[in-house]
Amino acid sequence: MEIFSNNKTYDFMGKKIPFLGLSGVLIIASLVLLFTKGLNYGIDFVGGTVVQVKYDKEAPVDYIREVLQSTTYANSTVTEFGSKEEITIRFTGSTSDITNDISDEMHKILDPTGNFEIRKIDMVGAKVGGELRVKGVTALALALLAMLIYITYRFEWKFAVASIIGLVHDVIISLGFISLFSIDVNLDMIAAILTLIGYTINDTIIVNDRIRETLHTSKQTDLDALINESVSRTLSRTVLTSSTTWFVVVTMLLFGGEIIYAFTFTLFVGIIIGTYSSIFVVSPFIKFLGFNINDYRSKEQQKEIAKKEKEKLRSMYEQGRV
Repeated sequence: MEIFSNNKTYDFMGKKIPFLGLSGVLIIASLVLLFTKGLNYGIDFVGGTVVQVKYDKEAPVDYIREVLQSTTYANSTVTEFGSKEEITIRFTGSTSDITNDISDEMHKILDPTGNFEIRKIDMVGAKVGGELRVKGVTALALALLAMLIYITYRFEWKFAVASIIGLVHDVIISLGFISLFSIDVNLDMIAAILTLIGYTINDTIIVNDRIRETLHTSKQTDLDALINESVSRTLSRTVLTSSTTWFVVVTMLLFGGEIIYAFTFTLFVGIIIGTYSSIFVVSPFIKFLGFNINDYRSKEQQKEIAKKEKEKLRSMYEQGRV
């Protein structure tokens, strides 16, 4: 199935400055948000307790907040969870006294607010939260490093660096949206970012592979024209793949509930940004990093000569002539 004609070449490189300018604005805005507003770390990373409560009718959220103000849980955050009958109460810290049962305390505190049941209590210590945060950042760094090594091996370092720039671009802008909408940063969101990295690099490798294939099959010596041709030939595939994945993510975002909201929101934003960067960001940076068609073809020719020489020597050895 084709959305865009394979016989038409679009001038992506001719419009690289406006699109890179847009990316620059989004990155700056994202960094400003990250340094001013920051990220809303969930209990996975800062430690704390989440109490999930379900009422038999609409939960009186304002009254619950008022009741908690006169207790040791005055700094708690009370939010709806999936429906108006269900809420979560979040607060930093967890009980260190095994005789002090949070469930019993909450039953006593919330007793005037109506009929309810406490469905779940999750507790994460501050030390464990700190370790999870470090491991999450380490996982992201290792993923980027692995991608850099793989693409350098598969293509060459200019393609690899351009691809990593695209990934960093996607992650920063995605984090900016996460900060803007105050999405909880938890392990699910880290998993979503790692998924996004893999998804985006797959798109980028397909575009890079088509560029490399065109380098071998075309006599084109203008890099802009060659990139335009390569990206245009993969455009239908990129848009179709991204669209079908995005529709699934939208469904999960609308109907998946609060539990997977951070995961699906990150993918929702990330797929859009990742598709955009694989088309409009990575390819221009291949040129900015000084990729030269003639040098590349010369190197490939030398590799082919060396390969044929090696095969010739092997053939002579097998025939007993060496």
